[in-house]
Amino acid sequence: MILYIHGFGSSGHGGKATLFKEYFEDEVITPSLSYVPNLAIDTLEQIIEMLLEKGENVGLVGSSLGGYYSIYLANKYNLKAVLINPAIYPYKTLDKIGMATNYYDGSSFEVTRNHIESLKSYEVENIKSQENFLTLLQTEDEVLDYTQAEEKLSESELVIEEGGNHSFENIESYFRKIGSFLGV
Repeated sequence: MILYIHGFGSSGHGGKATLFKEYFEDEVITPSLSYVPNLAIDTLEQIIEMLLEKGENVGLVGSSLGGYYSIYLANKYNLKAVLINPAIYPYKTLDKIGMATNYYDGSSFEVTRNHIESLKSYEVENIKSQENFLTLLQTEDEVLDYTQAEEKLSESELVIEEGGNHSFENIESYFRKIGSFLGV
């Protein structure tokens, strides 16, 4: 079972999540997560633990902030993860944000100092098993510096594509590779 973890200000019903649902059908779960990091992680841990208790093979796919969460969760539960333009230091990227908008439904929310501090608690200094990660990067990501992920995940299976953007253009061209990597 694939657990798709969306990025900041997105939703389990966003464009990329919808593409994953169309391709992987009932082999993917795409929850809409709280913008509060502790609540998002708590939700994801509950889903993972429920799936593992049922004997499911669980693989993660995380985009942007979802990639950051995926690194933490893959290390905690020894899971495989596919990271799509992952945020490596979201507590720095989001540090300038106060009010923000959900890209899917247009609702507003506030990112507080407590949210930023809680993000730091999920940082994985030394990733245990980088062979458990497939990292997909595009060099023209306008939000994140792809070289941060390239450096931190240098021992993972790295795919660096020239051009693109933060959303990761043509992600569907990697679905077969993602499914194979995660064993789905």
